[in-house]
Amino acid sequence: MSKETVAVKAQKVEEVTEQLNKSVSAIVVDYRGLTVEQVTDLRKQLREAGVKMEVIKNKVMVRAAEKAGYADMNDVFSGPTAVAFSEEDPIAPAKILANFAKTADALQLKGGMVEGKVATLDEIQEYATMPSREELLATIANLLQAPVRNVAYAVKAVAEKGDEDAA
Repeated sequence: MSKETVAVKAQKVEEVTEQLNKSVSAIVVDYRGLTVEQVTDLRKQLREAGVKMEVIKNKVMVRAAEKAGYADMNDVFSGPTAVAFSEEDPIAPAKILANFAKTADALQLKGGMVEGKVATLDEIQEYATMPSREELLATIANLLQAPVRNVAYAVKAVAEKGDEDAA
């Protein structure tokens, strides 16, 4: 191999290592067998959630994972490998990929990293069933609004009763 080739590969390892370090989650999948339309649709869903999916050579992923402290992930880097990186929502890639895999049998989740810890396939499936950040915030908002709403209904009922009594 020429020095240029080695330098290019080393640069790619550094880029992937940096991406792993910046990400709150990285989910590894086998995409073999997906149609172009399916891959396009999947990438669109991921992009809308702020998730970046990239096909990366296994050797590069092994070296980057080791440099980033995720050497335990090395066993998932075999066969065609794509990695979905999220820098914001740790659950978004797991949710999107698991839901997509329900309709596209060819997509296989292999493993990954969530919030700095290597996650097993079972853990990723568990994360996929959790409500999203937005769903949790909406639930909390509803819980906080319920007492205020109940007081408002009570005040309205008393006011209406007072109007009926006055009439």
